[in-house]
Amino acid sequence: MRFNRRIRLDRVGSATLPARIGAVVEVAPDIHCAPGAIIAVRALSDNPVYGHVEMPSGRLAKVVAGNLMAVVLGARRALHGYMGTVPESLAVGDEIALLNMGGVAGVCDAPNKDLGPPIRLEVLGHVEREGQPLNIRDFALPPCDVLDANGPPITLVFGTCMNSGKTFAAAEIIRLWTRAGLKVAAGKVSGVAAQRDLHGFRDNGAVVTASFVDCGLPSTVGATDLGAVSRAVVAELERSRPDAILLELGDGIIGGYNTDGVLGDESLRARTGARVLCANDLVGAWGGVQYLEPLDHAPQVISGPVTDNAVGTTWIEEHLGLPARNARLDPEGLASAVARAAALPVEIDE
Repeated sequence: MRFNRRIRLDRVGSATLPARIGAVVEVAPDIHCAPGAIIAVRALSDNPVYGHVEMPSGRLAKVVAGNLMAVVLGARRALHGYMGTVPESLAVGDEIALLNMGGVAGVCDAPNKDLGPPIRLEVLGHVEREGQPLNIRDFALPPCDVLDANGPPITLVFGTCMNSGKTFAAAEIIRLWTRAGLKVAAGKVSGVAAQRDLHGFRDNGAVVTASFVDCGLPSTVGATDLGAVSRAVVAELERSRPDAILLELGDGIIGGYNTDGVLGDESLRARTGARVLCANDLVGAWGGVQYLEPLDHAPQVISGPVTDNAVGTTWIEEHLGLPARNARLDPEGLASAVARAAALPVEIDE
């Protein structure tokens, strides 16, 4: 199937957001194959289970075979999702796959039994602007060599894996801190591109949000210096002059998204006032503490499904000596415990 140089898109993945592309784009046949490259594709299939793409507005749109789309080349290594890589080269007519709902695409190295085969995409060309091929890295935030030691305290929310309750816990903390009068900024510094979590933070009161996508990364797979990325995100959030900054690390503290680059950054560690570990079970909670303590990131609060009832909370408090607070059952207790750990001047009714 051949197209004119200008095409009208049916779907635009939110991973393209830094480039602010429109519905009508120019497409060139020469493809500069690299992470962050914005590529025009045609959907060749659909998926009844994992078949939507997140638009820049945050709205989810169903992908139907035949849809013309803008996606971003990137890698994914999701424990409960697809595993995929950026190909070394691409030509018009080649086939790639939609790896996540944010519009990150690449070669699918390993499908997921629960999600089914990923949506197949036919490559149409590289999206251009004024004759220049677009890559989201060209719109990256400016670098930050070192954080201001006197800036607002940072709270890190990390987990044992994806789907461990990190985003919900972070959103509840933001909501209750905001209700108590704090000005909170929030970001995400590891994972794969999507705006859903950031929209959730804003819906719960965050005055501004930013993520690794704003630093030109479609995902943090293969990222060589996530410490630098995290510093750039924090510097951007600080422009709003918040009282507190909350950062979520996507996926798990062990996995394919290089979270050790965040945890190993001394500038970020010095500014971190509180750390929340979300876990699914007691082994995960115990192991997470063992993993994080030598990195000087020992958590002060445990949350996630492991705290769904007294079996988990009692064991954690007796054996780990840490407060266990469930974001759904006791959000006030969670927000209060984290505020105390961060030395924030706020009172939350529990």
